[in-house]
Amino acid sequence: MSLLPRTSEEFSSAEYWEKFFKRRGDKAFEWYGDYNKLCGVLHKYIKAQHKVLVVGCGNSELSEQLHDVGYKHLTNIDISETVVTRMNQRNAERRPGLTFQQVDATRTPYEDGSYQVALDKGTLDAMASEEAGALARSMLTEVGRVLSVAGRYVCVTLAQDCVIKLAVEHFVQQGWAVRLHCLQEKTEEEEEEEESFALPVFVLVCTKFRQPMPAPILEMCVGEDGAPTRLTQVAELLSAVREHQSYAVLKKKLRTSTDAESNLSLTLCLAKTGLPRYTLTVQDSPPDARVPRSNQFAVFIVPQGNEAAWLYSSREGRRQLAASANFRRLVIVAMHRNQEYTDMQAVQAELSPVVMEFAPPGMPPNQKVPFLSVGGDLGWREEVDRGVSELSGEYCVENVKGEDGELYRRLVFLYNSSLVQSEARLVSLNAGESSQKNKSKKKVKSKAAPKTPSASLSVDSGFLCCAHHEVIVAGLALLEVGMSQNKDLPVSVLLVGLGGGGLPQFLRDFVPNITVEVVELDPAIMEVAKKWFNFRPDDRLTVTLEDGLERIRALEKEGGCLFDAIIFDVDNKDATVGMNCPPAAFVETSILHQVHNLLTPRGLFILNLVCRNLDLRKSVLERVRNVFPTILSRAIEGEVNEVLLCSPREKDPSVTARIPASLNKAAKSLQSVLCSSRAGTNNSPHIKIEELLKDLKVE
Repeated sequence: MSLLPRTSEEFSSAEYWEKFFKRRGDKAFEWYGDYNKLCGVLHKYIKAQHKVLVVGCGNSELSEQLHDVGYKHLTNIDISETVVTRMNQRNAERRPGLTFQQVDATRTPYEDGSYQVALDKGTLDAMASEEAGALARSMLTEVGRVLSVAGRYVCVTLAQDCVIKLAVEHFVQQGWAVRLHCLQEKTEEEEEEEESFALPVFVLVCTKFRQPMPAPILEMCVGEDGAPTRLTQVAELLSAVREHQSYAVLKKKLRTSTDAESNLSLTLCLAKTGLPRYTLTVQDSPPDARVPRSNQFAVFIVPQGNEAAWLYSSREGRRQLAASANFRRLVIVAMHRNQEYTDMQAVQAELSPVVMEFAPPGMPPNQKVPFLSVGGDLGWREEVDRGVSELSGEYCVENVKGEDGELYRRLVFLYNSSLVQSEARLVSLNAGESSQKNKSKKKVKSKAAPKTPSASLSVDSGFLCCAHHEVIVAGLALLEVGMSQNKDLPVSVLLVGLGGGGLPQFLRDFVPNITVEVVELDPAIMEVAKKWFNFRPDDRLTVTLEDGLERIRALEKEGGCLFDAIIFDVDNKDATVGMNCPPAAFVETSILHQVHNLLTPRGLFILNLVCRNLDLRKSVLERVRNVFPTILSRAIEGEVNEVLLCSPREKDPSVTARIPASLNKAAKSLQSVLCSSRAGTNNSPHIKIEELLKDLKVE
């Protein structure tokens, strides 16, 4: 099975190429490869009997080498009189039939359709700067004029972005077929000799038709003999070029240095389909780490379905994983959805030829690289549903096996496939004792696949997979309601953000006399929650399909509708602001005041906050504190999430300096109510209120 790179690292052409051209100097003409490196692809498109116009020949040896192997119809042109004179002198005796002419490639004296091939090695690169684009277009127009029908423009290029874009767009507009070969990058020895950047050489082949093609023909090939991959848009071809260039740069970095602070990663795709198959992330050990000499390099296979786990998806988690593995370099491999993987042995065989390209500098090429995993297998994943929401984009629902050996159902928005939006634990319908047996999260040995068919699995509504949901439930103890003594006292909750519905369903099932209104913007997600996560609205659990902010404004305007708890658990789809939850508009001062006005005197505002930007977090806390005098926070271990429990009551000096002593009593009361609500059933709540509240912090 053949794999192609698709890097996640951005290729910055302007900065990169500025350095590149400064360093290349006068040697540039041969950096594109000599005859031995180019002959394979050149012979595919240029026959010995073809009349060939060599555009901007310079003092390269390519024409001489082609002449020596039988190409006798070469016309070499260059604008430099010095170059033409020297090349004619150099070949006068050995190659009397090989001539060089001083001709401007933008204005040639040759007749229309007089050549079958125009060969360009680096001339377009030299002419097609952003400032001189008009000159390059003139040359390409002239090339098109002198080529016959079925003639080819064969251009050896380093494919700088402005160069390849100009050429491809020009010939697509002319209705020509465009094919691009990405040749192999330089070897490590060649790079060291030339002190160069590790860039692949491309060969652009554009074919002229008698009638312009109505739709673009765009193809990409890897290597001189690679099968062409058809693309539909110029942008796709340009993106493929940048991916190959980034891949080469990445490999150069990895071969020459190590950096524990970097976060280099790339995606490998299937050559035939272009679909992602593996994502590789490189994690180096710190320079001062005591790594055994034999532990140079290892590959860790992340079990399917566990890619979003903190240990594998976060930078700090990967550092901890690498530290525990104790290798100089660890490559962490995640497998993609909609791909089939036979077993660990097959995955190792597929990856082995590729991962050696990322070995640390100085490692012997024949050294054996160990493959590490959890439990020795690939994990298990089963997609049960896939759809598209107009608001949230493409999503999938999948069953996975966790590293604890349990089965889980997950909702994942594919715009951020490494983030699990909602999760629920699954239990067997015909094995009620399974729920009691597996209440804890104790790890057990992982199996390759579950024995229970998916149709026989049900969501365990008493198990909250998200740690921040457990804290939110525990925070209700701050309502200071002795629920065990006052079971008839109603509790009203407004929850913004449905997801899979696990949190509101838990509240409905286990808190007596509670009423929950969920506000959800996306109707498609509500249907997913009903179909796959056992979400069951009724008269005590209702859903309002509306924008959360608009609903809060409307409720405040109506007046008379107060809640004991208002919970914000809504994600932010704009990942550029540094706050994943909630969207920034939900913590504006005006909205916070409206939330305050909607709370009962004993009420509580609960906010799930996910903010990596420390300055932004500080700003959010200041705004919340200006509206809610008392704030308690609880960080989620191993994650960025923290839950803020905000009270509208005025500050009490005896409370703000410490956690109130009465909270322990309230926690026990809430625990008692939760457990007694489903006593003796198989889906009793698995939550420990006192433990969750003991780490509260006064903000």
